[in-house]
Amino acid sequence: MEIVFAPTLDPPNRIPRGRFSLQLDDGLRFRLIGCRHGLVLIVTAPSRVSREKSHASQYQLLVWDPVTDDQHRIAFPPGFDAKRTCPINGAVLRGAGEAQFQVVLVVADNRDNQIKRMLACVYSSETDAWGDLISMLLPSKVSVTSFLTIVLPVKPAALIGGSLYWLLFSGFLDILEFDLDRQKLALIPLPLPVNMFERQYTVMQADGGGLGFLFLSGLRAQLWKRKTDLDGVASWMLGRTIELNELLSLNLEKHHIVILGFAEYNNVVLLRTSTGSFMIQFESLQFKKLHEAHTLCCHNAFESVYTAGTAIGGGYDDAELLHNM
Repeated sequence: MEIVFAPTLDPPNRIPRGRFSLQLDDGLRFRLIGCRHGLVLIVTAPSRVSREKSHASQYQLLVWDPVTDDQHRIAFPPGFDAKRTCPINGAVLRGAGEAQFQVVLVVADNRDNQIKRMLACVYSSETDAWGDLISMLLPSKVSVTSFLTIVLPVKPAALIGGSLYWLLFSGFLDILEFDLDRQKLALIPLPLPVNMFERQYTVMQADGGGLGFLFLSGLRAQLWKRKTDLDGVASWMLGRTIELNELLSLNLEKHHIVILGFAEYNNVVLLRTSTGSFMIQFESLQFKKLHEAHTLCCHNAFESVYTAGTAIGGGYDDAELLHNM
């Protein structure tokens, strides 16, 4: 099994397809959780055949730097029993110019076929250890009797300010927030009802900063922003509405648009249409067509900055400063 990247930059800054690649053991199952700060976070587990042969069922995390090909494997924290905690999501992050990184792991805790709380834990590469287990009780409206009805989706987390955000599916759809400074979980309601089975929404940074939410209705994009008043009460406000058929010159009757992913460093959203995929920077309304039509359902955006002479997968590149997704 192999993970490869599709470049988005134009020559001469375009990195050849396949320059970044990771070959995984055929005896492993894996899921790419997200990319951030030049790192890739992957969760792995033995396949059923490998598990039967080794009598092991341990999940692991893999933090991979595609530029240097450094790999760091991390065992799951105590209390995160894969048989009792489902499903798995998380995020990787590090400060500017820092070699050390952190991993945040979040799961739904399933006890006696009931999920009444979310769990989180933070790993530090500096100490090579997990921190304390962080727990949040779910409100009664989202306490469910089967772990199959609560899902942390494949969409990666959004890092906005000092918090990470995921979309949390249950009987309702909410935003799960993890405050990195306070080490605290919280639930935030969405600004409007959405169909959880459609890929027509994403958490993103709002215009001017702060938590935002993008919702697509046909070819109309609504940009919402979470604001706090003088009394400390937070609420959603509708910001701009953008007609995508006019921006992208598409025919409304012939196109259906879904959100593939979000690149937070450049605040770019990746969209798919029947004629191909686009990336759009909504603040500037600049856009670019990336690929022809394909069947991929989601993208994990990889963004990195590096200087000339940096080894990339065993080679060198002459560009002075590159960003790649």
